[in-house]
This record gives sequence, C-alpha cells and structure tokens, in this order.
Amino acid sequence: MISLSGTRNWLQVLKRYLLFMALGNLVWEFAHMPLYTVWETGTTAQMILYGLHCTVGDVLIALSALVIALFVFGTQAWPGEGYIRVGIVAVIVGLGYTIFSEWLNVEVREAWAYRDLMPVVPLVNAGLTPMLQWIMLPIAGLWWARR
Repeated sequence: MISLSGTRNWLQVLKRYLLFMALGNLVWEFAHMPLYTVWETGTTAQMILYGLHCTVGDVLIALSALVIALFVFGTQAWPGEGYIRVGIVAVIVGLGYTIFSEWLNVEVREAWAYRDLMPVVPLVNAGLTPMLQWIMLPIAGLWWARR
C-alpha cells in the first residue's frame, strides 16, 4: 500500500519535472531556432508560433516518455526506488521518438528543414541539437525534480 506522503512525493516529482521540461524546452526551442530554415524564411509571428507549438509537443513527449518508463519499470515506491532506471528509460524513449520525428518531418514530410549550420549526426541523420535536447533536459529535469 502507498502512503499518502509517498503519493505526494511522486506527484510532486512529476509536477516539478514537467515544469522544468516546459521551461527548459521553451528556452531550448528558441535558442536553436537559428539552426532551422524558419529563421531565414519565417516571420516573427511564425517563429513565435513554431517555438510555442514545439514546446507544447516537447512537454507531451516528456510526459509520455516518463509514463511509459514508469509503466514498464516503475514501482509503487517510485521515486524512492528505481529512479535512475526509470530516468534512463525515459531518456531513451524521448530520444528515440525525437530521432524518429526529426527523420519523419525533415526527410519524409519536409515540414521543416535544417540550415547548413545545424550539425547532423551521421547514421541517424538527425540534428545534433534536438538530440542533445532529449539527453540533457530530461536528465537535468529528473535531477532537479527529485532534489
């Protein structure tokens, strides 16, 4: 049985994680926007809309990745037990989705494009900054959420 204090603990960690991911991804989206062609071709309003749209998507990815990790590897004692295991899986799920999404939207749908300034990771043919985003932000967010 889960105690009420344990329930508040996982809920507080989840809320803090999502807050961190929302703010972190908002900053990240606007910071790496010059690496996309929208920086040269879009209006200010389009860039703001794209940045906000992507941030909302990022929060949904973060939430989904964490819930999948909790569903598969979490326990009733989380975050007290299995925190690192769940975190690793959440990072892998978020990163995997990001690589797929970048491929789908850059190569197949051509919904967005990289400028020549964007470093592209060989083998996966995805931009380096979106990949770093889904390694660095979830790790930092999970660390901050639990402290």
